Amino acid sequence: MKTALVLKASTAVLCLGMLAGCADLKPLQQQIDDLKGQVAQAQQDASSAQNSASTASTAASAAQKTASGAQNTANQAMSAAQAAQSCCDATNEKIDRMFKKSMSK
Repeated sequence: MKTALVLKASTAVLCLGMLAGCADLKPLQQQIDDLKGQVAQAQQDASSAQNSASTASTAASAAQKTASGAQNTANQAMSAAQAAQSCCDATNEKIDRMFKKSMSK
């Protein structure tokens, strides 16, 4: 009989302890709400960072295209300069031959 009474008393204490523990759910709920807010902010920050990275990638791609165009233009200018130099060298050679012919006469 004493064990039954002790068992009932311990059950009553356990139930009171559980009820007392339930009263502490409000601070836990507040912490959960705070964490939800932090998660939402982190998601917004991640989305903003992704948008910034996408914009930077687009700008880098445009810069690469511009640099490639500039390189092609520089290559064309180099080719034209080499052709002009070749023409100039040929003209100078002709002039030198004319002077040599006129001096030898």
